[in-house]
Amino acid sequence: MHGSMLLRFVLITSAIVLQLASSNVIIQKVEEKVENECNLSENLINEIRGYKNVVLKITDQILNGKFKGEVHKSLQTFTDKFGSRMAGSDSLEKSIDYMEALLKNEGLENVHTEEAKVPHWIRGYESATLVLPRKAKIGLLGLGTSVGTPQGGIIADVVAVRTFDELRKLPDSKVKGKIVVFAPEWEGYGATSNYRKSGASEASKKGAIAALIRSATPFSIGSPHTGSQTYDQGVRKIPAACITVEDAEMIWRMYNEGETVQIHLEMDDYNLEQVTSRNTVSELQGSKSPNKSVVILSGHLDSWDVGVGAMDDGGGAFISWKAVKFLKDMGLRPKRTIRSILWTAEEYGYYGAKAYEREHKKNEAEEFNFLIESDTGTFDPVGLAFTGNKEAECIFREILSLMIPLNATQFDTPASAPDLSVWINRGFPGASLLNKNDKYFWFHHTQGDSMLVEDPGSLDRGVALFASTAYIIADLSIDIPKVIKN
Repeated sequence: MHGSMLLRFVLITSAIVLQLASSNVIIQKVEEKVENECNLSENLINEIRGYKNVVLKITDQILNGKFKGEVHKSLQTFTDKFGSRMAGSDSLEKSIDYMEALLKNEGLENVHTEEAKVPHWIRGYESATLVLPRKAKIGLLGLGTSVGTPQGGIIADVVAVRTFDELRKLPDSKVKGKIVVFAPEWEGYGATSNYRKSGASEASKKGAIAALIRSATPFSIGSPHTGSQTYDQGVRKIPAACITVEDAEMIWRMYNEGETVQIHLEMDDYNLEQVTSRNTVSELQGSKSPNKSVVILSGHLDSWDVGVGAMDDGGGAFISWKAVKFLKDMGLRPKRTIRSILWTAEEYGYYGAKAYEREHKKNEAEEFNFLIESDTGTFDPVGLAFTGNKEAECIFREILSLMIPLNATQFDTPASAPDLSVWINRGFPGASLLNKNDKYFWFHHTQGDSMLVEDPGSLDRGVALFASTAYIIADLSIDIPKVIKN
């Protein structure tokens, strides 16, 4: 090796060593910071670390043993049998009957359902056609609880905007009697979905007769995404639908180039009176405290009426109840009860969870110890997100550190747990699945939510993570600390 090349090699090697050393220092400082903020007793730390072999057993049995692939197979049978399961539909109620019978047959304990009143919205014929400046079909899906158009539809000029502020700055006379098309840029699901949720109300306040909203997704191949929307108190209810990203952008360009844009919209959608649905409950009852300090594993059984709800949220529901079943089959019965709840009517706004909260509120402080949910896909898990007080976080971090066999030790906050928010927001400690869900919103609330999105290995790792975490929390000598707000 020439001298100059040798010098260059030495310099590069030295830089890499320094970089690694620097990284190790940063990691060490982060670990020290977490350690310094925690005051867990040595006995508790040793107790938690004593579950290492239990995690290895659970992981091996699910990933390599007789349970391998079982979640995917069962979910596939379920979605093929019932398809989509919208709140208020016969398919949802039949799927609940099926799950109640299946859970009993699987030998789970205290299997039952608990009632909840839920919305009943009907999607009828829906069509949108660009009339001017040229004729073209527009792909759309009406939004939940949207009213329909008059028979035969409406034909009106378009006002296209990017933001609510842009709409509000327009004089009412420019919007009155027109269809507002919202074409917000993608800024993440939370920000972008606000246009879906509130677009109709904002447009109605300005005198619009309908609202069409860009689908809440970062990627599209001409697929509209549905979802929930709400009308503000006192506003006139106007038809609301999501259109494809491609059509929203095209209409926005045409409008801003000075073209007269006109759309023929027809929607035969309507709302009926609320109906009774049910949450589906099953348990592995605790050996010492079966009715107190329960650990909840959950996902929602309902879906929208497009696709088959495999991803949102069949996978989350199935890893929840399968975790309970696998623990029972492995003979792992913790001190406290682990309860699986398959929520109903999450998509319309947590109707099942809210009904369950009302029913259990009297004794909830004693009844609930820790709550876990999966509702952002069941792709390859990387860890769990958490919400709770500092002491609870310290305990949770110790538990999560044991998930090395699953490569799922990543910690994040806050938890993303829509149904559980009715408890977590009031101080109950809870967690949600962290997974590689970068493509989740590609398929979210579309016809693309199918079993092709689900991977057997990822589901196995997800259920192993849920089973391991729930077992440790349910078996510890102490409850997870909480400070409950009324």
